[in-house]
Amino acid sequence: MKIWIDCRMYSIHFTWIWRYVYELVSYLEKNDLENEYVLFFNEPNFSDYIPPNERFKKVLVNARHYSYKEQFVFLYKLYKENLDLMHFTHFNAPIFYKRPSVVTIHDLTISFYPWKKLTKPHHRLAYNLTVKNITKRAEKIIAVTKHTKKDLIEVLNVPEDKIEVIYEGLNKNDFFIAWKEDIEKLKMKFDLKKDYIFYVWVLREHKNLLRLITAYNELLKEWVIDLDLVIAWKEDVYFEIRNTIINEWLQKNVRLLWFVQEQDLNILYSWAKAVAYPSLYEWFWLPILEAMAHKVPLACSNFSCLPEIAWKDWAIFFNPLSIESIKNSLKEVLTNEELREKLIENWLKRVDDFSWEKMWGEILALYNSLK
Repeated sequence: MKIWIDCRMYSIHFTWIWRYVYELVSYLEKNDLENEYVLFFNEPNFSDYIPPNERFKKVLVNARHYSYKEQFVFLYKLYKENLDLMHFTHFNAPIFYKRPSVVTIHDLTISFYPWKKLTKPHHRLAYNLTVKNITKRAEKIIAVTKHTKKDLIEVLNVPEDKIEVIYEGLNKNDFFIAWKEDIEKLKMKFDLKKDYIFYVWVLREHKNLLRLITAYNELLKEWVIDLDLVIAWKEDVYFEIRNTIINEWLQKNVRLLWFVQEQDLNILYSWAKAVAYPSLYEWFWLPILEAMAHKVPLACSNFSCLPEIAWKDWAIFFNPLSIESIKNSLKEVLTNEELREKLIENWLKRVDDFSWEKMWGEILALYNSLK
C-alpha cells in the first residue's frame, strides 16, 4: 500500500502527539519492508527529516491546524498523491477528504473543557464539524485508551466496532535515576532548598491545580512537613490559571518552574518525594508512566483514564473534586513507607505493559488489515 501520514506534529523534543508521530515513523522505517509512505510536514520538521530509503517520501504543505490551508492546500496534496490509506494522527483533517483513512483520537478534552481554545462561535463550529466528520468518514479510529473509546461512543455516537484501542508507549531508556551530583546542580539551578511534591504539565483549568494547591496548604496547616510543592509547567498559549496561581496562591512553598527541559525533568522526577496528578480529564497521560519509570510514589485522580493507566495497585487514588480526599492521599503516600515500597515494586512491572514497539506493531497490523 501507499500510506500517507500526517506528520505536522512530529518531534522527539515534545511529548504527546509529537512524540507519538515521531515514534510511529521511526518504527515503520525499521520494521515495515512492504508498504510505501508519504509523510506530510510543516517546517522546520520538513527540512530536518531525511527519508531513510526510497519507500519514504516527504512533502511540504505548511498548513497549520484549524487553518484554511489545512482544508484546501492539504486536501489538494492528498488527492494529488493518489493514496491507498491516509492516517490522520490527530482529528484535524480536511472535511472534504473522502478516501480511505484511519484517524487517531487522543482525547475529546475540548468537547468537555473548551475554555480559551473555543471562545468564538466559529471556533466551536469548526471543531465540532471537523471531529464529527473525520470520525464518521474514517475506516477505523484508533483510541489511545478505553476511556477515549467510551467518550467517542457516548459523545459522537461512533459504532463500537469501528474503534481500536491501542495504548501509547514509553521508552524506558529515556529515563534515569539521577546521581546525587546531578541533583545538587539542579537544586542550585532552580534554587530548590527542600524536598517536594511534584506536578508537571500545562496550566489548564481542567488540570485542577487550584484544588491541589489548596489541599497542599491544608496539609501544611495540620501536619508539619518540610516539603515544597513544585509545579513544572510546559509552554501552552491557552494556560488559564497561571495568573491565579501567581497572584493568589503562589507562596514560598509553591514553586513554579517554567518550560523545564527533558534532562532536568528526569532529575526533578528522581528527587521528588511524591508525584501528584489531580486532573479532571486526561488522554493517555504519559506523565503517569514517567513517574513509574522514576520509581516515585504517585497520588492520582480517579477521574477519566487515569485509573485505567495506573490501576489501583499502582497508585493512591483520590476524588479530585474533594480537597479532603486529595490531602489525605498526599499524606498517606508521603508517610506510609510500606505502601511506598509496594507501589514502586508494582509500578516496575506495570511500565512493561506499555512499549512503542507493541503499539506500532498493532498500528501496522491495522494498516495491513485495510488492504
